[in-house]
Amino acid sequence: MKYDLLVIGDANPDVVVGPVEQPILFGQRERLVPNGALLLGGSAAIMACGAARLGLRVAFAGRVGDDAAGNFVRTALADRGVDVSAMIVDPSLPTALTTVLTSGDDRAMITSPGCLPATSADDVPTALLRSVRHVHASSFYLMPELAAGLAGLFKEAKAAKATTSLDPNDDPSGRWDRIVLDPLLRQTDYFLPNASEAQQLTGHPSVAEAAGILARRGPLVVVKDGAAGALTHDGTKVRKAPALQVDYVDAVGAGDSFDAGFVAARLNGFNGARALAIAAACGSLSTRAAGGTAAQADWELALGSVTA
Repeated sequence: MKYDLLVIGDANPDVVVGPVEQPILFGQRERLVPNGALLLGGSAAIMACGAARLGLRVAFAGRVGDDAAGNFVRTALADRGVDVSAMIVDPSLPTALTTVLTSGDDRAMITSPGCLPATSADDVPTALLRSVRHVHASSFYLMPELAAGLAGLFKEAKAAKATTSLDPNDDPSGRWDRIVLDPLLRQTDYFLPNASEAQQLTGHPSVAEAAGILARRGPLVVVKDGAAGALTHDGTKVRKAPALQVDYVDAVGAGDSFDAGFVAARLNGFNGARALAIAAACGSLSTRAAGGTAAQADWELALGSVTA
């Protein structure tokens, strides 16, 4: 197989500024912050870069506009070792754009979705889908057309002996619709929400109990819980792993780096507990610099951080 991993989903520039004092003031008030950067963003794009950094052969399927932002995204992915030959350049819609406001260990994201809602299952080449070891998708609620066809894509990938994973990310509408998600979970090997997303999807305040509810829908559930670390739930058993203590800068993309670490560990033959520890290390290490990709770990550092 030419690729270990196919990542399907969102890719856009992030303008990351902060730390910002709360509340945010309108009324044409200007506020100065110490840090600002133009960086590669999008959950899927950051995960793809993290996986490539960990040594996987990665291809990306998604959509950008025929504009400067799209060129920035394609170049940033390619420079990090991700094959973008399957990425569609949309001549009629702009590339998505996100502004990230950081505040301590929290952040707010403002996104103009651009071409993301036009992304669909038809954007994924069949030959590519059938020739990879693993398929990962992100930002389920930002791309409704893709979400509607994702279960079919995962089913086809699994028929070709690939494994699958999904990071739902936030639902800007606040509806957390399960009608499309539940059939997809039956085709998903690893479901990778953060703690808040797991709670929103189930209505249960306990992270472990929420993970158990989701696991009973089919997948191994892997929940990211920030400084509290992470856990897996297979429907009966809970495993936990701590976060690493690092020199923290911001958590932008930490969950996506976690996803990359978990998938890379599984593809390298590590079991659930070991894979969880490696993933937690990757998520923690990515917070050492601003943005999602600047401090992503390579395989040697990730593995060494767990065995040390």
